[in-house]
Amino acid sequence: MSLVLFLFLGLLGVFFIIFIKRPLIEIIGENSTLIFKLKNAMWFQNHWLSGIFLFAMNAVLFFSTALLLYVLTYFLIPFVHLFVMIFAIIGSLFLWIIINKAWRGTKRNRLKMGAVGSSFYIILSLIFIYMLVTLKPSYPGEDTFMGAIGLVLGIVVTIVAFISCFIFTGYSNKKVVK
Repeated sequence: MSLVLFLFLGLLGVFFIIFIKRPLIEIIGENSTLIFKLKNAMWFQNHWLSGIFLFAMNAVLFFSTALLLYVLTYFLIPFVHLFVMIFAIIGSLFLWIIINKAWRGTKRNRLKMGAVGSSFYIILSLIFIYMLVTLKPSYPGEDTFMGAIGLVLGIVVTIVAFISCFIFTGYSNKKVVK
């Protein structure tokens, strides 16, 4: 499978998940222990503190996945890294849905909370862009093409993660009845 086709299928999958956001949110009930604990925590109802919490949780999920992928490079088991990435996506969606259901407040503060929490991925995108712009060969004659491809894919993944996180956490899960 070509890299472009793989990237295209991944983007279609993310847009499909965003499209069916409401049924995914309804899978997790209001009686979940994590939702109950976050709802009752007074600090979590502040949009800045809950946004920082979401930022930290996104960072923990990202770096733990990156560490696990790094460790898997030492084993010769094919395709395991794809399963790790799929489980990381499912874990991120689970976290975002729990935060969406647990947080209460105005729509404006919810958007602020989602923007603060998902800004982790924008910062990571900016770091990848900087690394791409300043990419230099380690020795004369080294081809940096594969490094550039990896950084471009990292930029695409982090921007898609930002959009997904912001949509899942920044927009209310309740339907407006007219």
